Amino acid sequence: MEHGIVLKPEVLGYFKDFPITNTLLTSWIVMIVLISISVLATFRVKLIPVSPLQNLFELIIETGYQTVADLAHSKTKIFFPIVMTFFLYICFGNLIGLFPGFATITFKGEPLLRSINSDLNMTLGLALTSAVLTHGFAIYYLGVVDYLKKWFTLNPIFLFVGLLELVGEATKIVSLSFRLFGNIFAGEVVLSTISSIFAFIVPLPFYFLEIIVGFVQAAVFMMLTLVFMVLLSEKHATEH
Repeated sequence: MEHGIVLKPEVLGYFKDFPITNTLLTSWIVMIVLISISVLATFRVKLIPVSPLQNLFELIIETGYQTVADLAHSKTKIFFPIVMTFFLYICFGNLIGLFPGFATITFKGEPLLRSINSDLNMTLGLALTSAVLTHGFAIYYLGVVDYLKKWFTLNPIFLFVGLLELVGEATKIVSLSFRLFGNIFAGEVVLSTISSIFAFIVPLPFYFLEIIVGFVQAAVFMMLTLVFMVLLSEKHATEH
């Protein structure tokens, strides 16, 4: 499959007037698989784990929880479920795109499945969700008045600084979405190109590289979201 710079996914069909795209189909698969694994891992949980799946999930959750606790402290129980969900969803969405069949199996001339984060709509949606939650928590912890003081004040100098910070919040959305989209889409193009030239052996190092990139990009999105939440919800960050 040849790629141009495609910012939107290919449409496979419509449900009434609602378009069903290949990245939307993949996102449903990712959600179903993650929910299924979570149910299996937590079914009949033992105090002393005997299931390899429970052991694996406990390792992932404990590592993630400790990472969040190092930054969020008392807010860990609130922030952890959100940022960990971002990490698992993005990471698995990246990795599943490396499975055989992606970008090669077609439906009506279009790829049936496509990595979710190679679609700018998906990464922008994730970035907007991150931003809305971040500002929602800021209002929750600071109150509306102190939250608004961060951006607006009678002091002309601080008002200018606050407006610059407000612009900075918009650039965070662009940064989060384009960073994730750019890395995953570029990897998809590289793998597609290499696989079309060399069928065996040569593509393997690129697949291993994309596994690392997929994990790192999920971790970066998670950590940036966590840092933004922590900084924006701290009282001293709103005082000029």
